Amino acid sequence: MNVLAIGDRFIPADVMAAGLEQLKATGAHVTVREWPHPSLKELQRDNLLIEQGGPDAVKLPDELTADVEQYDLIIVQFLPISQEVISRARNLKFIGVLRAGVENIACDYAATREIQVINTPGRNARAVAEFTVALLFAEIRNIGRAHAAMKQAVWRKEYPNSAAIPEVYGKTIGIVGYGNIGRMVAGYLQAFGARIVFYDPFVTGDTGGAKSVSLTELLQTADIVSLNLRLNEETYHLIGAKELALMKPSAVLVNTSRSGVIDQAALVDALQRKQIMGAALDVFDVEPLPVDDPLLRLDNVTLTAHMAGSTIDAFGNSPKLFADRFIAAHPELF
Repeated sequence: MNVLAIGDRFIPADVMAAGLEQLKATGAHVTVREWPHPSLKELQRDNLLIEQGGPDAVKLPDELTADVEQYDLIIVQFLPISQEVISRARNLKFIGVLRAGVENIACDYAATREIQVINTPGRNARAVAEFTVALLFAEIRNIGRAHAAMKQAVWRKEYPNSAAIPEVYGKTIGIVGYGNIGRMVAGYLQAFGARIVFYDPFVTGDTGGAKSVSLTELLQTADIVSLNLRLNEETYHLIGAKELALMKPSAVLVNTSRSGVIDQAALVDALQRKQIMGAALDVFDVEPLPVDDPLLRLDNVTLTAHMAGSTIDAFGNSPKLFADRFIAAHPELF
């Protein structure tokens, strides 16, 4: 089996090669290349263009895929695999994506060629879950605001929620999307003594002590709402003005999934009117966040720069995780 693996600044070529050693050990011939970017900022810019515009949104250097017809399996993380690339890959049978999303792959066209697209779900679930909990605490306990004030030599003691700063113990946490990330968030917060309710129409079986409820009930009863779901046609603007109006005035909304699951304009309006207590956001409709964005003028929101899943462990372990799963799923190839 001939394998082409193309890393990037988050999974450099040497890390990619080390993670695919198990594939090499089975006899696969592995070629490793790297998608060049001057900095992480440029890579993140291209990744956002691809997420919004699909695999044709960014042109690749020709040398990365010039000999693509030689390979049976292509492994990428953020690099786009367009219909044009797939059309030249006459021996291609598999495309591996080292993350859960596959928006950088021309999946519909791959299906017409009977090429299997294999993602790596859960590869950064722990990273995102840990960050979600951290972001939640940063907002309700004013950690970010206090830090920013201290850096300006201001000993700040008054905050938007000063009259009602909560503890997580005994509170109801509503988790929208109860997959790998949502379940981890639930487990972490249960350890703090929180009660967990969730909305996810696709979940059956053991729920780890969490209660399944409707989205309406979740929004009406939760003290903190955490969004941990994928963005698709069904979940786009799942949380809009109508849903925000259902939330308690003391409630906080946390989003570390995708910005599109919230109507951002409606959220800004709700925060400006103090319809809800606050929000903590890692993702935005436009990234980087424009300097004139109204979110930057609000004092009841904690903002971070799309970094929830970015840990050395999540990136570094992804190639090995994929290789182990691929070998286990296709022993006939080795």
